[in-house]
Amino acid sequence: MSFEGLRHLFHIPPAEGGDYPEVAYFAGNSLGLQPRATRVELNEDLDEWARLGVEGHLDAARPWLPYHELLTQPAARLVGALPSEVVVMNSLTVDLHLLMVSFYRPAGARTRIVIEDAAFPSDSYAVRSQARFHGLDPETTVVRLKPRDGEDTLRTEDVVAFLEREGDTVALLMLGGVNYLTGEVMDMATITKAGHAAGAVVGWDLAHAAGNIPLDLHEWGADFAAWCSYKYLNSGPGALAGVFVHERHHGADLQRFEGWWSTEATTRFEMTPESRPPRSADAWQVSNPPIFAMGPVRTSLRIFDEVGMPVLRERSLHLTTYLRELLDEVVATRPLSVITPREPERHGCQLSVRLHEGNAGALTKRLRFEHGVIADARQPDIVRFAPVPLYSTEEDCRRAAAALAACVEETQ
Repeated sequence: MSFEGLRHLFHIPPAEGGDYPEVAYFAGNSLGLQPRATRVELNEDLDEWARLGVEGHLDAARPWLPYHELLTQPAARLVGALPSEVVVMNSLTVDLHLLMVSFYRPAGARTRIVIEDAAFPSDSYAVRSQARFHGLDPETTVVRLKPRDGEDTLRTEDVVAFLEREGDTVALLMLGGVNYLTGEVMDMATITKAGHAAGAVVGWDLAHAAGNIPLDLHEWGADFAAWCSYKYLNSGPGALAGVFVHERHHGADLQRFEGWWSTEATTRFEMTPESRPPRSADAWQVSNPPIFAMGPVRTSLRIFDEVGMPVLRERSLHLTTYLRELLDEVVATRPLSVITPREPERHGCQLSVRLHEGNAGALTKRLRFEHGVIADARQPDIVRFAPVPLYSTEEDCRRAAAALAACVEETQ
């Protein structure tokens, strides 16, 4: 299959004027494009509601009662997990809170939560609020690991060294698998092992990793993970998230919030007052799943199943290597630098460019309205370009580099 990928399966936004009918879209790390099949398949589910009413729970072509199970196996394959370890539910930060109910249990001297200093703000908000919920001071409870002076990304050896030095105070290590700002891929296997050796629980925020890089959560042994599906997974704005809970925790005596969907499906309609949680990640569900929100996730996961992450990773590296070569020429004579690690194993689809002068938001507006290139600003000085292998092309990369060069004056 050519590096044109599967572009024909997606709606590409139109360009406004200029030489191209469509934009060059590099913001799939923020919101993925809509698969053409999404509208068709979502309408099929809506038609079943119109045709059947309440009887659609059992009699729809895709019955609603077990609908979430249609997503379980493809989601498990996507993140390298057993089907029993995965469930699609809620939104990302809600899921992180539900998981921390079980896995952040501060006691004695082991109270601290470790995140990266450049964590996405919602993760920071979540862990700080968890600390307060347990009566702890977030200023001393939450540890933010910073890169070395003069560097932009965390070194694995520095994370491991911190855990060896201070791990007996750490209750929870929860990092981003791919950093949202720099595009750095963390060595999840090594860091998970080091966290467990220090006696800490290890969880991962995979918002920028799921659908971007190959994952092997079961083998890496992470205690839990969560991810959204509206970025690389192309499931629509605010789409449902996914959860991983390692099988060693299934059936364990853990604190957990429970509700209608966290009891055994076979006994749900016995209407007993006490929950009977299944020995799977399904036990972390609370409410019944929103069917029309699950449909786009199911559609997207089918695409990933059909193509496979190894093929997508190969395409991703091809496109990012090509884009980096073009950007190297641009930044050589301009007040810019690429801060994403160069080594293939240390980055995914995203290349982040730092502006040494100027405003990232203003630059992305010029890229969009003067050149038909949609990139993503993170103020004050980062512009993120994500050539997504499902729909980005080499021509998109050429357009992006040329547009950046045109918008930023040479200094030599």
